[in-house]
This record gives sequence, structure tokens and C-alpha cells, in this order.
Amino acid sequence: MPRDGDGVRLNKRLADLGLCSRREADAWIERGWVRVNGQPAVMGQTVAPDARIDVAPQARAQQGEQVTILLHKPVGYVSGQPEDGHEAAVTLVDARSQWRGDARMPAGGRRFSPSQLRGLAPAGRLDIDSTGLLVFTQDGRVARALIGEDSAVEKEYLVRVHYAPHGPQGAGLVTQNVQAVLPPERLALLRHGLSLDGQPLRPAQVDWQNPEQLRFVLTEGKKRQIRRMCEQVGLHVVGLKRIRIGRVVLGNLPQGQWRYLGADERF
Repeated sequence: MPRDGDGVRLNKRLADLGLCSRREADAWIERGWVRVNGQPAVMGQTVAPDARIDVAPQARAQQGEQVTILLHKPVGYVSGQPEDGHEAAVTLVDARSQWRGDARMPAGGRRFSPSQLRGLAPAGRLDIDSTGLLVFTQDGRVARALIGEDSAVEKEYLVRVHYAPHGPQGAGLVTQNVQAVLPPERLALLRHGLSLDGQPLRPAQVDWQNPEQLRFVLTEGKKRQIRRMCEQVGLHVVGLKRIRIGRVVLGNLPQGQWRYLGADERF
């Protein structure tokens, strides 16, 4: 087996080059679609920094058929596998729920086919009690850009809150004009200074959208992150909607419907 002790695994190199995901790279290697220095690549191979890597046209053609889908997730659906009696949000993706309001529809002449559900996976999560933009993709490059370890793609949320210094059922609950009662130093903590699961959070943009609603812009996505951040400063989240991921916005996409990511759109 061709190996180089000073190199990196071929699947990682292909992913680092932005050509595909590691899983997709392994599939290409298995199909014989990758050559290293003119020789067929093998699974687990490592490559030197100056290695010449060629990818067969079939791999590009397969990528061209992959879809990325934008769904406006309603409350009550989970992002991933079904759990606790709740349906997976991907069950909303079918021909009947495709949005007809997109001027680009059908995107690039694309029509829905059940085959597009094969390998379609959520690129990120959205809590069961949250709504808004949820991305599903067959494209490993998209998944890596959104949820890879080094991803810094912005996610924007509108978050309706109550001031609940002693919990949502405790004394001192304020449901109106929350902006007037939240101490400024607590808003500053939301922006920077909190930790979750023993890890400091990246700086966030947090501003009042109106007296009962905050706008959050994050570059990470820990489980129930915004709700847990708010709890630490005495706020209780009563509504959360994701309206943007990178340069792609939810826009007028109706709740429970989906559309394709357009050929001219990039996260």
C-alpha cells in the first residue's frame, strides 16, 4: 500500500482542498475515482504535501446531482433521527411541501425525486421547540462548511424572552418590556464571557430587536446554546427562530415548506 509517513490521509487532503467530505472521499477512492501521482488510490493511503491528486470526471458529475435543501422547520420536529415520539424534520421534504414561491423554482430545472432523500442529512441542529431555517444536504462540502470543526459560518436568530431571575415559575417574572429590566452587565455577558459544558463560548453579537426580543448572531452551535446562555443571565426563552445561515436567509419561505439551495447561492 502506498504510504508516506510524513503525509496526511488522502481523504483528509481531499476534504482540506474543499473537494468533498472525508466520507465522500472514501467513497470516491473505493470506486477508483482518485489517483495519486498517476496511480490508483487505496483506502487509508497517506500522501505527501507535493503529491499530485487527480479526481475522475464521474466524481464531479455525481456531485452535480447532489441537492441541498432549505426547510422552514416548525415546532415539534427534531433535526435528526426520530426520538421520544417526535418525527424527524426530513419527513416534511416531499413533492407536496416544496415551496412554489421561489422565483428560481424549480432551481436549475431540478425536480423533486425520492432519490434526493438518499444520504440527505441535517447540516446542523435546530431544537424541537425552535423554528426557522434548517439545512439538509447530500453534499459533503456543504456539511463541512456549516458544521466542520473549523466552521465559523454565522447563524442569526430572533429570540423572544421573559426576564425570569428565579426561573419561569418563580418570583419577579417580567414578560413585557424585558429590555428595561435586564441589567446591562447581563447583556454584556451574553455577548462574551459565558461558558457551556466547561468550555468558554466564542464572542456573539446580541442586541435588542424590540423590548421583548433579542437578535443573536453565533458562529458555533452547541446543544440548546441560546436557551442555556439566556438561563445563565436570568432570561427564559419563549420563542426562537433562525432566520439566516451565512449569506442564506429564511426570507418568505413558509413554515413547513422547503426549497432547493439555488445554484447562485453560497453560505
